[in-house]
Amino acid sequence: MKLSRPLLLACTCLGTTPAFAEEAPDDRQIIVQGEVLRSASATQTDTPAIEVPQPVTVVTDEIFQAQGAISVSDTLNYVAGVTANSYGPDSRVDGGFVRGVTPLQFRDGMRDIFGYYASIRADPYNFSQVEVVRGPASVLFGAGSLGGIVNLASKLPEFTPGGEVAIRYGSHDRKEALADITGPIGDTIAGRVVARVRDSGTQTDYVPDDRVMIAPSITWAPSMDTRLTLLGLYQEDDGGSTSQFLPLVGTILDNPNGTLPNDLFVGKPGWDRYDGRLLQGTALLEQRVTDNVRLNLKARYIDSDVTYFTHYPNSYSNPTNPYLDADQRLITLIASGGPARMEVFTTDNNVQFDFNTGANVEHVLLAGVDYSWNRVRKEAGYAYETIDIYDIDYGSLSDFGGGPPQPSGPSEDTEQEQLGLYLQDQIRFFDRVSLVLGIRHDDVSSDSFGTQAFVSSATTYRAGIIAEIVNGVSPFFSYTESFEPISGATSDGSPFTPKSGRQFEAGVKIHPNEATLLTLTWYDIKENGRPIPDNSTPDPDDRIQAGESFSRGFEVEGSTVLPGEIQLLANFSYNKAEIEGTGQQIDNVPKYNASAWAMKGFDLGGDTFLRLGGGVRYVGKNRSYGPAFPNGLVTPSFTLVDAMAEVTWDESWSLQINATNLLGKDYYAACLARGDCFMGAERNVFGTLSYRF
Repeated sequence: MKLSRPLLLACTCLGTTPAFAEEAPDDRQIIVQGEVLRSASATQTDTPAIEVPQPVTVVTDEIFQAQGAISVSDTLNYVAGVTANSYGPDSRVDGGFVRGVTPLQFRDGMRDIFGYYASIRADPYNFSQVEVVRGPASVLFGAGSLGGIVNLASKLPEFTPGGEVAIRYGSHDRKEALADITGPIGDTIAGRVVARVRDSGTQTDYVPDDRVMIAPSITWAPSMDTRLTLLGLYQEDDGGSTSQFLPLVGTILDNPNGTLPNDLFVGKPGWDRYDGRLLQGTALLEQRVTDNVRLNLKARYIDSDVTYFTHYPNSYSNPTNPYLDADQRLITLIASGGPARMEVFTTDNNVQFDFNTGANVEHVLLAGVDYSWNRVRKEAGYAYETIDIYDIDYGSLSDFGGGPPQPSGPSEDTEQEQLGLYLQDQIRFFDRVSLVLGIRHDDVSSDSFGTQAFVSSATTYRAGIIAEIVNGVSPFFSYTESFEPISGATSDGSPFTPKSGRQFEAGVKIHPNEATLLTLTWYDIKENGRPIPDNSTPDPDDRIQAGESFSRGFEVEGSTVLPGEIQLLANFSYNKAEIEGTGQQIDNVPKYNASAWAMKGFDLGGDTFLRLGGGVRYVGKNRSYGPAFPNGLVTPSFTLVDAMAEVTWDESWSLQINATNLLGKDYYAACLARGDCFMGAERNVFGTLSYRF
């Protein structure tokens, strides 16, 4: 009998880690066995999730497409411990917090974003899953933030032919064509092409979101022991900044002229832009030397160019009254920007040894070396104009001859190298207890405008234990450290010094059956060198480094299948994050987050199926502190509702309708004491017609 459960237990993936699926009648019916869920992100080895003493969440493409994600940030909307889109929908970067800390972004286990505003956003359609490792991962990944990392797993060639083509239309006149085609080219070669073409507006007037993305890849597998994959990527974005940095007075604070509209654009149409071009080349080699020895080699080169021109109101000199006139309409507008270029070379190479030291003691020993080099160069200029923000005369604003404001010149030229050596041993006792031990050493150097800025080194450690004390109950404890070199400079031009920190974590994984996994986690993080906004300058992108800070909290994340084959996942997070000595929650970090997502399939007879899903997301209030708001400026909490419906027929065709923020809730994602507010995501509705083969 054909079962109508396209994502039965795929929600479990969102509670833990990558999964292997049983064969199903078609590619939309996936039955995931909870006991064989495995983690590659937490340990860089193929390990069952219930043997990993650390929470790892994987969101498969089935899940994030069902939830209506249009950006990588959106894929994290239903992940425990994560505040996604913490500054609202940002067309420049994928933003968010993991355990109160900004995570680093990796692709296929190698970091691919350095610095700020020097690259364009990754396309979620290019990935089979998005993995969130919560807590430090420096022992294996080197540069890894304390809160965690986000790893994007590329779609890889398959020897089974298949694919899909799709068209999409939706809010903001979104028009897209998508394709994902894979299959054998010969007996030992398979290929894949993933592509997207988009012409779209955004919720901000005059800000487009156009994209051309093509990602070809090829795999050569001459034997069961050897697999070489080459991945290419070309992506071009023509867009702008949906973040308009609107003043507090006129958004969250009253202005006699009323509330500024959510879609307000304050720049020069046609001049303001965030345009980028991205080229990537990646090589992945897996070689089984013997039954007990495996070699894994990875390397990537990235070349990224961005042109970023923008206007933003000067709300920073006087956040409570930034206006120049008694009527509170006229405000200074800052024009800034210029070209930026980012170059990255990174490689990660390790060898895995499997052996026993007794009848009931199994080892997986991993030894590796990684290296990364990156250079970020920027030019910038600044100019000042005046506008009536309630009736903007766009024609009066300068386009600076199509170039940056004058005078302009180099604003950043940082070059950084990192070499790391790591060693990890996973020890399994009596098939009940797993011990993970790791050590890593890094050497880092950084230059600024050709002059050595700093040379630093660090040794970090990791230890964790998890034990299935009774069937289905596995408590765990871990200690981890992090060391994170940061590309970029503070507002006075000094290069960032590396961040460092440590975390204690304890929890329990409860897995009474294949359909259920519940993870409860408590953690305590301490960190040094966190970049925070510099409220002493008028540039909202300026940063300084804080002293010691901490982040403490607990998380509950679970997934199951209820009677009636209703797939359910839910999570709750509490996070207290402060800079030591302030007694104040870190800006824009809510203490509470919660979400729930449910989905059910219906057999309509014949080859026709209906799938319905919906979710609720809650983000707690957050505070921001500054001289104008010593007791904190509060951004209210908000609750959003998402929904989807999909009909499939003839085993090949499907029509899916997604709606995020279904009820059209107007809200602010963040309002900062320095003087500006960021709009939350408006209702977004789109339909996708797909043909699969």
